[in-house]
Amino acid sequence: MLACLISPSEGSASVGGYEISRESLRIRQMVGILTENPSVYDRLTAYENMDFFAKGYGLSDAQGRRNRIKELLDFFELWERRNDKVATFSRGMRQKLAIARALVHEPPILFLDEPTSGLDPESAKGIRDLMERLSHDEKRTILLCTHRLEDAERLCGRVIIINRGRSVIVGTPEELQNRVAGQSILQVTLRQLNQKILEAVRELRQVREVNVDESTKRLMITVDDIESAAPEVIRSIVYADGMVLSANVVRPSLEEAYLRLVNEGSH
Repeated sequence: MLACLISPSEGSASVGGYEISRESLRIRQMVGILTENPSVYDRLTAYENMDFFAKGYGLSDAQGRRNRIKELLDFFELWERRNDKVATFSRGMRQKLAIARALVHEPPILFLDEPTSGLDPESAKGIRDLMERLSHDEKRTILLCTHRLEDAERLCGRVIIINRGRSVIVGTPEELQNRVAGQSILQVTLRQLNQKILEAVRELRQVREVNVDESTKRLMITVDDIESAAPEVIRSIVYADGMVLSANVVRPSLEEAYLRLVNEGSH
């Protein structure tokens, strides 16, 4: 709907400042889209698919079009198969070709539905690296629909969790993680652990609970506010003659946040 492939039944939306019901042609010109099922033509070769869509997006210069197609097919390691019919491609190869097709006109906005689906780990990493470069370095807007929450956690500046067609929450990955985390937990690993260190930490005003793992010499310290409490905790350990090997803030993963928020939203 946002890519103007179907019309809305009600409501309104704008993409790049253009309204989807009135200015659909302008929106189609400025977006690239990867649908759930790769939209490529089986009876055409990889090159013919790319050339067809490049012409449709207005790349009229033949040499410029060829250069752009070669650049993308090289990147996705499909150039050697450029003259093969897409019907002979594996699912992963079709996925890569569909992503290349979505990028052929260098759109400022990309809609990507499960872009790493069906790809081997190396190819999936390449796609994630590409999305990161397009977003951070080339400043393109990417709307990523994914069930791979580790991708969303790594790549996305903002996340919307949808459950049964309704928005559960919108925010940065960190905001979503903090939403379900409750009190902050500081994990501190020490070279040696003794009663003097434990007493020093427990006496701090912001410390609510201290859990000890003797085998790893690790403290799990629950505090009110991590930013103000962490320096005080580390300082108290050092003053108690403790040697800190590492200190980390423990937050739930985005997947854990998702499961908890969706469960809350269904009740």
